[in-house]
Amino acid sequence: QVQLAESGGGLVQAGGSLRLSCAASSHYAMGWFRQAPGNEREFVASISWPGVRTYYGGSVKGRFTISRDNVKNTVYLQMNSLKPEDTGVYYCAQSGVVSGSTLANDYDVWGQGTQVTVAS
Repeated sequence: QVQLAESGGGLVQAGGSLRLSCAASSHYAMGWFRQAPGNEREFVASISWPGVRTYYGGSVKGRFTISRDNVKNTVYLQMNSLKPEDTGVYYCAQSGVVSGSTLANDYDVWGQGTQVTVAS
């Protein structure tokens, strides 16, 4: 059974950067979602297989970049200009919709999540 594992979370000051990593599966689109306490899970970004097409949530567009290294089977989320409202648990997920998707229901394998905290 496929298991995803995120890494790279932590505490950062507002305006700072973090890069999240996740072991990816080949021939699947990959996505990042996040969830803050009391909030629903929110779409952050997705990347198609093999990586031509990307989608971003409106609140992160222009600040976050999703990419994948198909040799290392790793997907990355580069997060710049972080804001306190970016705080939450970030989840990596795999989707059989190879073009990528913004919908959580299109993802069938999820990681355990990594905490990102942005201090003001």
